[in-house]
Amino acid sequence: MEHFDGRGRPRVVITGIGLKTPAGKTIDTAWDTLLVGESMAAPIGRFDPVGLPVRFGCEVRDWDPVPYLGIKESRRVDRNAQLGFAAAADAIADAGELESDPARCAVIAATGIGGIITLEEQVTLFRDKGPDRVSPFFIPMLMANATAGLIAIHFGFTGPNLCISTACAAGGNAIGEGARLIRDGSSEVVIAGGTECPITPPAVAAFARMGALSRNNDDPAHASRPFDTDRNGFVLGEGAAFVVLERADRAEARGARMYGEIAGYGTNSDAFHITAPSEGGAGAAACMQLALDDSGLEIAEIKHVNAHGTSTALNDAAEASALRKVFGDSVPPVTSTKGVTGHMFGCAGAFEAIVALISARQGLVPPTANHTETAPDVVPLDVVSETPRRIPRGAALSNSFGFGGHNATLVIVPFD
Repeated sequence: MEHFDGRGRPRVVITGIGLKTPAGKTIDTAWDTLLVGESMAAPIGRFDPVGLPVRFGCEVRDWDPVPYLGIKESRRVDRNAQLGFAAAADAIADAGELESDPARCAVIAATGIGGIITLEEQVTLFRDKGPDRVSPFFIPMLMANATAGLIAIHFGFTGPNLCISTACAAGGNAIGEGARLIRDGSSEVVIAGGTECPITPPAVAAFARMGALSRNNDDPAHASRPFDTDRNGFVLGEGAAFVVLERADRAEARGARMYGEIAGYGTNSDAFHITAPSEGGAGAAACMQLALDDSGLEIAEIKHVNAHGTSTALNDAAEASALRKVFGDSVPPVTSTKGVTGHMFGCAGAFEAIVALISARQGLVPPTANHTETAPDVVPLDVVSETPRRIPRGAALSNSFGFGGHNATLVIVPFD
């Protein structure tokens, strides 16, 4: 294979995948769940949600960090970093023997919020029991960069070690910036992805108060409805997803399985509003165009789009408008995984990039769960719904857009 792209930059390939999500803790189980379009939204089980305006979410059920971290360390690591570390460890195991200088191995771990579970628990402890009861591990458990540090320490990676916190775009940014580190020669291997555990009582209340959440407590499984006429907000989700990125030449030399290539990356800012997307999706459209230009591919080579598709009125309409700006009347089939997993914030972009890759490899796009009628404000998008859709083999676009106006788009090309 060619080891450099048309601009003479090292090609960046994906050689490992790991995830811990509501849809499954392995790519095979998550993929099967996505193909049947089964929503994972259910009453919250980690705490008693009675009295909250929204009492459901998409949780990673039956989670046990001990096999990854041991009993002692598990108690000193927030759930956010537990899931992130486990997903990254699975990705590294999936990639096989990396055989690289540790100084040439980087980690980029994204999160939108960080250790919010620990923050809330320790503030409550401080208030009720006083300062002497606050854990000495409070700050290491709270800090957003805990996942990145934990991965590097455990595996001995001494290259760049970064935390990206660009809200719901963070997972996509992590993978895109990882590709940049390889392209510019800073690293040969990058462990990149995102993690998020935002389901806590105050967080649920806050997102509900701002009008972002669906309040369909009577039927949680049908609450998240991306691009649908009856969409009325997103569902909080938690999870983690990581990939191993490598220079194509070194991956080939060590005989690694290469899932596909990060061919293009775009990132920008709406500079418009702290929570709302820019009018008409202008920022998102510009971001997609940046990614396409970076990839060198023609629009016709994009065979499907894994949309940000949160199920909120403003986001879905803005993304639909942005897609029409970029693709005109030839928008490829569009899907959103959030009807199944809910919105996993800092994890979402990484997980959705993985799903876009698997879809492109298999020529099969999962349906958008709960999508029954395309809303007038997103017509004429071709939203994949009800059953999986066969598509021609080719490149995929993965979109991630976050509060603060952060945008990230990846162009992914599958390998056999």
